[in-house]
Amino acid sequence: MAVGASVDPARWQSVFEGLMARVAGRFARVEPRRRARAFVLGLLADLPRKNCWTIAEHAGDASPAGMQHLLSRASWDADHVRDDIRDFVVDHLADEGAVLVVDETGDLKKGTASVGVQRQYTGTAGRIENSQVAVYLVYSSPAGHAAIDRRLYIPRSWTQDPDRCRAAGVPEGLGFATKPALATEMIAQALDADVPAAWVTGDEVYGGDPHLSAELERRQIGYVLAVSRKRPITTCAGVFRAGVLAHGLPKNAWQRLSAGAGAKGHRFYDWAQVDIDSPQDSGGHWWLLIRRNRRTGAFYRCYSAHPVPLTTLVKVAGRRWTVEETFQAAKGLAGLDEHQVRRWTSWHRWTTLAMLAHAFLAVTAAIEQAATRPPGFVPLTCSEIRRLFAAFITPPIRNLAHRLRWSDWRRRHQARARTSHYRRQAAQQP
Repeated sequence: MAVGASVDPARWQSVFEGLMARVAGRFARVEPRRRARAFVLGLLADLPRKNCWTIAEHAGDASPAGMQHLLSRASWDADHVRDDIRDFVVDHLADEGAVLVVDETGDLKKGTASVGVQRQYTGTAGRIENSQVAVYLVYSSPAGHAAIDRRLYIPRSWTQDPDRCRAAGVPEGLGFATKPALATEMIAQALDADVPAAWVTGDEVYGGDPHLSAELERRQIGYVLAVSRKRPITTCAGVFRAGVLAHGLPKNAWQRLSAGAGAKGHRFYDWAQVDIDSPQDSGGHWWLLIRRNRRTGAFYRCYSAHPVPLTTLVKVAGRRWTVEETFQAAKGLAGLDEHQVRRWTSWHRWTTLAMLAHAFLAVTAAIEQAATRPPGFVPLTCSEIRRLFAAFITPPIRNLAHRLRWSDWRRRHQARARTSHYRRQAAQQP
């Protein structure tokens, strides 16, 4: 097969097989190991929708039973695979100045049976909706970025209802934990695993939590965490709200700096750095970082064990956008948000395999970025790699007989489901 001068599918195949070999030992039997590989290829395929039905059809299975078994009853530990994903990402993207980014994202849901679902605010919709929410930890370095951990947020309404938790497979004894508490747990686990990182950043949900900042200060890990404009800030001149401090700064306190490159060029803002009082008997340095442009502003409480210039804090603040890019790519390219599962175990397994698929794309993009390419070409993106990988590597479209068998299976299944629904509805009538 003739391949363009700027594309090397054999290199991508090597990266993919190396990643799958890394996680192979997490599966006790060869059948789920092979099925997991086919599942990830399905997540990377160019399918209009990604669920157990479409992925099984793409893999050549006769029904979705095998893929459903992989997500629900097969013997493997999603947390161990998650650890392998973390190590894979760090092996290829490691940087001593890397940033750990925490943020949550939601998946809109119907009904009340899916684990953790309730009416709650989600940035996906920009309002309160019936949804699941999960907190993710993203490893962000100059080479690239990918999610290395996840925690499903279980609302208090669930933890106070043991029967509901039991029906959804939530581990017995799991207590309520806030989103910042979940983020703190993931960060601590990553640092304990010797993940090289110098900074942590997150939005106001995490910047407003004192336990997270205290844990980072204890570990002497720098942070740039967003806070509300109403947050009281202690300075040598007294206590002021962050917004008041920003209005009182002279013109020469502001510097025009880029927070990093975006889709339309560098993101330039005016920035200022204000020294704030440090806790007593503590070694370190604290600042309020302020960002402004013509219409918006943002405030960050910052800490570092050593003095750092304004440009460093700005770069760390700018890395927070990489979590949004990670969510967009993982959902759009690897089906992170397309799961149609209800139980605790199935959610974690789907999410972990989607993270694995995205990690492969992120690492491959980083390798391509570092490789020599012909003049006149921009670097290959995750989106372009996924498109070409699906064309070169993943199994070809099945024959017509296979498609017709699946059409028969779907219609028989839908007929049984409709009959069962009508019978249940009739039985509930007075």
